[in-house]
Amino acid sequence: MSDSTSTAKAPRKKKRRFGGTHAQIRSALTFYKVFAYVTGFLLLALVVQMIVKYGFGTEVIVGGVNLSVGVLILHGWIYVVYLLADFRLWQLMRWPFSKFIILALGGCVPFLSFIVEGRVHKQVVAELEAHPEAAKRY
Repeated sequence: MSDSTSTAKAPRKKKRRFGGTHAQIRSALTFYKVFAYVTGFLLLALVVQMIVKYGFGTEVIVGGVNLSVGVLILHGWIYVVYLLADFRLWQLMRWPFSKFIILALGGCVPFLSFIVEGRVHKQVVAELEAHPEAAKRY
């Protein structure tokens, strides 16, 4: 008599596929992490600038240079680079589009970039460690 448990096949673990090598993903993660922090700090500076401008009715001018406008412009351009970092990491990890939206919102909501960055970093490292056999590409 055959034992039904011994003949039943164990469910196969689904193989995780990434959009790049582990080295490429770790590089994208570092790039994302740097710009998440830079964008977060610039967003906080932008919030302070808005409080000074609209709360106290004054502009921040140092040495004849309007820092209020400078913070606006700098945050805008850094946010574009942050979106590129988001896209690169999202594409390499092959996450759903909703995850990209969450990553992008990190640069729009004060303090959210720090929270999202921490969670994303843990998730990426965990997925890479859990799937060392993952297909390298394509």
